[in-house]
Amino acid sequence: MSETPAENPDFDAMTRDIAEVPAVEVIVTVAVNLMSAAAVKLGLSEEGDKFKDLDEARKLITALAGLLDGGATEISSFHAAPLRDGLKSLQLAFREASIVPDEPGQGPGEKYTGPVYG
Repeated sequence: MSETPAENPDFDAMTRDIAEVPAVEVIVTVAVNLMSAAAVKLGLSEEGDKFKDLDEARKLITALAGLLDGGATEISSFHAAPLRDGLKSLQLAFREASIVPDEPGQGPGEKYTGPVYG
């Protein structure tokens, strides 16, 4: 029985592909993926509450805030500013979706961003 490409991935080719991608692009792509996943877990997708899970959303938002806090100086304000705006929107959406709101400064990612107010 022969192995198909899906069963035996070409890791050397994958490594070369990754090596050609600038760090800024990797950081921004990861941030956008975290934002998208958090939005789904907040119930902001077309399916709404079907995938809503605030515990998971909290984790994703906190990870996004940490990434932006640590990487903002590396990706320039051109890339960081819209990502920060998206993060703030997610934090506010989380606060709105929570039945029991967190104290200011205790919401997801607020240890990195400080308290978020509408």
